[in-house]
Amino acid sequence: MEKIYTALGLMSGTSGDGVDISIITSDGIDQYSEILNKYFEYDQKIYQNLHNLRGLILKSDDIKKNEDKIKKLEREITLFHAKIVNDILETIDQNIDFIGFHGQTIYHNPSEKISKQIGDGKLLSQLTKKTVIYNFRQNDIKNGGEGAPLAPIFHKLIVKQKKIEFPVCILNIGGIANVTALNENNNLFSKDLGPGNCLIDEWVRNNTKSKFDKNGEIANRGKINKLILNQALDSFDNRPNQNNLSFDIKDFNLGFVRGLSLEDGVATLTEFTGKIIAEELLNFLYQPKDKLWKVLVCGGGRKNTTLLESIKKKIIRNMVIQIIDDHGVNGDYVESQAFAYLAIRSYLKLPISFPSTTGCQEPCTGGEIVKNF
Repeated sequence: MEKIYTALGLMSGTSGDGVDISIITSDGIDQYSEILNKYFEYDQKIYQNLHNLRGLILKSDDIKKNEDKIKKLEREITLFHAKIVNDILETIDQNIDFIGFHGQTIYHNPSEKISKQIGDGKLLSQLTKKTVIYNFRQNDIKNGGEGAPLAPIFHKLIVKQKKIEFPVCILNIGGIANVTALNENNNLFSKDLGPGNCLIDEWVRNNTKSKFDKNGEIANRGKINKLILNQALDSFDNRPNQNNLSFDIKDFNLGFVRGLSLEDGVATLTEFTGKIIAEELLNFLYQPKDKLWKVLVCGGGRKNTTLLESIKKKIIRNMVIQIIDDHGVNGDYVESQAFAYLAIRSYLKLPISFPSTTGCQEPCTGGEIVKNF
């Protein structure tokens, strides 16, 4: 029997609003159990500093130019992670073998083979007195991959454990939308589809005191500007680097909705996002003649009913869209559980990325292991 490990996963996604914590037990192979899931919102200072810094880093040269700001924010973010981990550890009567620390992505460019996450694993280990596994993406990049997406191997485990019939895919709508597909032979395929919440969130942040469009209510009040929408969709269809498997939020900008009202801007961006997700999904999933693809949606975007309806309206063949929660999975914490699972696999030197998920040359493990106490 395989040894069972307990791991704590920390995930702060491209929305940059806070940190999801999950604790799971797993053998790192074919089973897992949930122990705890919790969300901690970034304080206003970290949230503001993060979004300001992201605005300064538009190309790889900007990483060097903003080195001091990056180091300062990295420390702030690491101290925040350490505090919430220690708060959680005080409340549970369970030994944690590893912390899987994703960190905060500030720049991702698959064409340049650069993916930069900030988060000091050594400091986190020192402050929590735990073995920390972090910097998950670099080994994949060294092996010819794009460094993303990394959650598919955990998505595959969810499908196995919940006994969900093939063919099935998990659609994660975070800042970026990505999909993991498992065909009838249980083969794994994955890629980013396009924007998820990033454009809608940014427009709402720029024009209100809110951080996102709760339940898609603002979009529901607005009117879609069809002319602007169609021009933006043409630009997306003609973008460079169409073969990339992953995106950064900087690959998309709000230029095309400037001048619209708050509501019309959100409505147009929501329709833009929904149309891209639906079309890319249809292009990505081949169509078995007698099988129905189940599309299980996780991430914050599944709560935006206007966005979800927009996607559903455009899915016209061989697909049914459901939220992943209908299968007994908490859709808010799939990614944080994934990084707990990846930490265990990393420790066991098992692969976390594959040619069909990140484009790496062969399956490879990843993550730096640090014990600094």
